[in-house]
Amino acid sequence: MKNNQIKAIAPMLLASLVMAGCNSDSKTQAMFDNIELAKSYKPQGEHNPLATQRFGADPYAMEYNGRVYVYMTNDVLEYDTAGVAKNNSFQTINKIFCISSDDLVNWTDHGAMPIAGPDGAAKWAQFSWAPTACHKTIDGKEKFFLYFANSGNGIGVVTSDTPYGPWTDPIGKPIVSRETPTCASVTWLFDPAVLVDDNGDGYLFVGGGVPFIPGKGPQFADPGTARVVKLDASLTGLDGDPVAINPPYLFEDAGANKIGDTYYYSYCTNFNSPEIGNGRIAYMTSKNPMGPYTFQGTFFNNPGDFFGIGGNNHHAVCKLGNEYFLFYHAQILRERMGITADGYRSTNVDKVTITEDGKIEQVTGTYTGVEQTKAFNPFNYTEAETMARMGGIETRYLDGTTNLCVTGINTGDWLELEGVDFAEGASQFTAKVASNSKGAIKICLDKVDGESVGYLTVKNINGQFCDVTANLAKPVSGKHDLYFVFAGEFEFDGWQFK
Repeated sequence: MKNNQIKAIAPMLLASLVMAGCNSDSKTQAMFDNIELAKSYKPQGEHNPLATQRFGADPYAMEYNGRVYVYMTNDVLEYDTAGVAKNNSFQTINKIFCISSDDLVNWTDHGAMPIAGPDGAAKWAQFSWAPTACHKTIDGKEKFFLYFANSGNGIGVVTSDTPYGPWTDPIGKPIVSRETPTCASVTWLFDPAVLVDDNGDGYLFVGGGVPFIPGKGPQFADPGTARVVKLDASLTGLDGDPVAINPPYLFEDAGANKIGDTYYYSYCTNFNSPEIGNGRIAYMTSKNPMGPYTFQGTFFNNPGDFFGIGGNNHHAVCKLGNEYFLFYHAQILRERMGITADGYRSTNVDKVTITEDGKIEQVTGTYTGVEQTKAFNPFNYTEAETMARMGGIETRYLDGTTNLCVTGINTGDWLELEGVDFAEGASQFTAKVASNSKGAIKICLDKVDGESVGYLTVKNINGQFCDVTANLAKPVSGKHDLYFVFAGEFEFDGWQFK
């Protein structure tokens, strides 16, 4: 369900069927006897990585209406002929993974959105890497723009009326390619970042790589492979030619922010950067989005310094409320899964401090992540694929929609929401579920095996989604971590307390 479906009510005929057996009985409770709880790859109290139901790399974060949307390269496990995971070749990635949150702890899964390839919005493109996104009011309507790299040879753009799609291709070709003036010689024509200024003007930053010049060798200190270009009013074309900016020791990655009246361009340094450090996030500033930019220093070390596993470094700085946050990737999840193959990344977030004189202070990568920025309201309708942590579950799109549900449920699977404020009390729970057999949801507080406050019985309803309501064993009040523990096999689309 999306916003325009929040008040949807199950068909009356189905409602009368499921309400009759909605409250817990001994048989329902017995379904949870001696169950083995599914493993979580994120311990309680840790907020990084943000999602564990799939990988997500090269994050870009966009704030819209008090909610942060994070767009990521959809890393997909690759296997050799023996079925063993092998290093990520990045050659199968044609989707962008998106999640969103208004508290930076509980994240709603918007799925792996089809962007490139025969089933994607931009069928001319083979790949969709390293996304960046923005929004702008055009002709009185808010429009959303997602830019992506088609490998290292160009940038595409797709548009939507929502932050999570469905996406369409407005131009049927790259917005930046090797035919674009000044871009033919860019080593890696990828890793876009977009900035929409206060007056609605848009700017796109692209590029990376270390060129090799015969007789001189690799140009580590001054690659000269970054470009910035002004976008036209539609944000789907260029208004002029790209111009070069010269970040020292550039490797890849781009970030673009405006803080006060200053423009910030940030990037990842290469791995032969003795003066400023290898694989770190560095930044430059300017009073003009087109430059020139002045180098300021670095503010985030390589993830290997914090988590023991190095690799490339990719980031985005995003403001929510009055605070700034750094989104970046690391290989925490693949290590915890026991995967030794390299290159499978997942996204983290930690807090950024900007000093009064505009300097970005050093950021430390942590497993703990950031504190919840606001309490979670259980009295609003909530997508079931919203979670802080989980064990065992998967998500999928419902046919022909951009709505996901929780699927792949087996006995012992579970999900958690953190910092849920029941205020003065809730006494009833409603879930939207679909099943071809009997199942159940056990509602627990504060620990996955903590106090049970109620059960919801899921009956065989021929695989059709409908609302099922259960009275809680006792009213729940105050602030708690909320757990749904599952028994049986069914699908779960949303929930609400009353």
